[in-house]
Amino acid sequence: MGREKLSRLSDWHIKSKDPHYIHYYFLIKDIRDAISNYANGNFLDLGCGNKPYESLYKPLTVSQIGCDVVQSDQNTVDVLCPATDLKFGNNQFDTILCTQVLEHVFEHDKLMSETFRVLKPGGHLILTVPFAWELHEEPYDFFRYTKHALGALFEHAGFKIDYIKPNGGKWAAIYQLRNNMMYHSFRTRKTFLNKIKKLLFMELRLTQLRNHFAIWMDKKFYDEVFTQNYIVVAHKSHNS
Repeated sequence: MGREKLSRLSDWHIKSKDPHYIHYYFLIKDIRDAISNYANGNFLDLGCGNKPYESLYKPLTVSQIGCDVVQSDQNTVDVLCPATDLKFGNNQFDTILCTQVLEHVFEHDKLMSETFRVLKPGGHLILTVPFAWELHEEPYDFFRYTKHALGALFEHAGFKIDYIKPNGGKWAAIYQLRNNMMYHSFRTRKTFLNKIKKLLFMELRLTQLRNHFAIWMDKKFYDEVFTQNYIVVAHKSHNS
């Protein structure tokens, strides 16, 4: 990826009026739970950007390194290198966090083998990846993964899977995609109707109401046949 100083998420606290609130509501909850249960020792934030989850993992770990292929707009990246060629020794980290990165790495099997190499035996990898999301950070957007593909990728790299979990179900995914498409039209189509919709959803906070309704619907009528993202927690066995 060739662009320097990329603008990235810098804080996991997201307001309910944000058009991406549904997405972050489920994703961040599952990331927080995984960090709380598995983060320890020497910690690698792979594809760290502006380290939005640092306040969650720093109190639980001994050392923290943020690694990315380019520097972020807040200059928070400690080590610059591609995820397919990590500049670390074997068996160096107790925990690796990799959020919303895998889809941007064309040689994703190399990312998996590199994380396995630098992870200590007994250490855990926490990884999230989108399933239902529009194109982003083009042209470096290559894949979408089913839970079955993720299971195969992890097992092929040598990992033992603790769990694969969808971040929300079909109602959350559908309403979030509707938000995404509507806000995209606000930027690209300057029609009178869009100006009215923009006033309703942004200024009068109809987005906030719809976000809360979508989360209520998803919890009441949960169905994981369709989801926004998956989180995978896996470990490297002690005899690896």
